[in-house]
Amino acid sequence: MTVTAFAPAKVNLFLHVGAVDASGMHPLCSLMVFADVGDTLTLTPADALGLTVTGPFGVGLGDGEDNLVMRAARAMLAKVRAPQPPFRLILDKQLPIAAGLGGGSSDAGAVLRLLREATQPRLNDDDLVAVAAGLGSDGPACLAARPVIAEGLGERLSPPPGLPVLDAVLVNPGVASPTGAVYRAYDAAGAPGGADRPNLPDAFESVEELAGVLSGLRNDLEAPAVALNPAIGEALDALRGEPEALLARVSGSGATCFALCSSDIEAEGLAERIERLRPAWWVRRCRLGGPWP
Repeated sequence: MTVTAFAPAKVNLFLHVGAVDASGMHPLCSLMVFADVGDTLTLTPADALGLTVTGPFGVGLGDGEDNLVMRAARAMLAKVRAPQPPFRLILDKQLPIAAGLGGGSSDAGAVLRLLREATQPRLNDDDLVAVAAGLGSDGPACLAARPVIAEGLGERLSPPPGLPVLDAVLVNPGVASPTGAVYRAYDAAGAPGGADRPNLPDAFESVEELAGVLSGLRNDLEAPAVALNPAIGEALDALRGEPEALLARVSGSGATCFALCSSDIEAEGLAERIERLRPAWWVRRCRLGGPWP
């Protein structure tokens, strides 16, 4: 049986990060949403477990055991502890690498969902979350692939406020922004943020209201990401200089920035203008929320 799953891009509407703790990890609090653009994973029968990577961002992405897709598959099979028919995974990589969009974690989450569907192992949701958490801090949220508030080391998920339709534009200036380097720069600056959970309403009535509240919140990794990669600052400035952008911010540790817009028409106009001005940048009009099919 051949089955396919969508691995949506993750966007941090805010990201509050604490100083490194005794375990060497950073506590966080983030409102995460997912875009209707992303990668695609296909599972198909094969003679042996393997991975094929395709797509515009597949070049240079390894297909060996260190790929998060393979790590997720191996971890899932180890958890099942029962023989499974061999299969091949095909990753259509549409998202930039090291881009703050949770691409690898979202790919891994899609693999876990695929394997449970295809092999029907007797694993409950808690088992699956435990596997996802072992793959990285974004793992549990990307497994859920729906709006959540993530806390702790990313493993504590709770429902978000009610959200309106979120039309948005994603912009990546074509540079990689490795998470480890950004966190080291954040620590070197004294980790000036904190993993505080803000007071939020039960629901937002409009994207304008949401953007207003978010403007008083932070992405604590934005400043170190921009300092390490000035091109990220150029992308932010480009978005913030346009009238359609209600709010522009870096997602995760960068390099992708997002802008919230009041409507699909506004987002389309903004995306088209940025594409004309910066044809070498990766630009996508999208809708944020989830889950997506």
